[in-house]
Amino acid sequence: MIKENLQQIRATLKPNIELVAVSKFHPAEAIQEAYEAGQRVFGESHVQELVEKEKVLPKDIEWHFIGHLQTNKVKYMAPFVSLIHSMDSLKLMKEIDKQGQKCGRVIDVLLQIHVAKEETKFGFTPEEVVEMLQEGEWKNYAHVRIVGLMAMATNTDDEEQIAQEFDVAHQLFDTLKADFFADKPEFKELSMGMSGDYLIAQEHGSTMVRVGSMIFGERIYQ
Repeated sequence: MIKENLQQIRATLKPNIELVAVSKFHPAEAIQEAYEAGQRVFGESHVQELVEKEKVLPKDIEWHFIGHLQTNKVKYMAPFVSLIHSMDSLKLMKEIDKQGQKCGRVIDVLLQIHVAKEETKFGFTPEEVVEMLQEGEWKNYAHVRIVGLMAMATNTDDEEQIAQEFDVAHQLFDTLKADFFADKPEFKELSMGMSGDYLIAQEHGSTMVRVGSMIFGERIYQ
């Protein structure tokens, strides 16, 4: 079933879009099945669960961390995580840099941007992220590489609102690229879109979509 689901989703994606299979709360067996169907990029949002899965699954999997990240948990996944989607403060960036240095790695991150009309979402507002980049402290962190932005739209059925929020993130991406990352070819990712809105996201500049339940079925919460 997972293989068929992956094929169906891939058939709806533009060729330049990376599919992150959101595997949180799903067992290692389900991830292995997706792996055997050719999927290599998986997204987790709980550090402990990610660490346990990384131990038992193939070593060429690219693990993305997509949940809210506490500074005291960074060290556990720093040795292997491929991309952190949820870098939402300078304090967190400093810790990622510290742990990257200990592991002798440069860790790729996305700046999480708050564009939704919901209080519960984390992230920098567009104004805050510009201010943070202007201040320039981030340039001191040699073991963190900012490769783009991540944004979540409001959880609503209003497709126009969702499209509008993705547009805000896309415009911000273009502005930051021009103003701060013009000489950084690695600044190219815009992670937007989940199971319910990834088709809208890909029409509004997304380069990476995070899809879970459409691949693995509904989650079993522990």
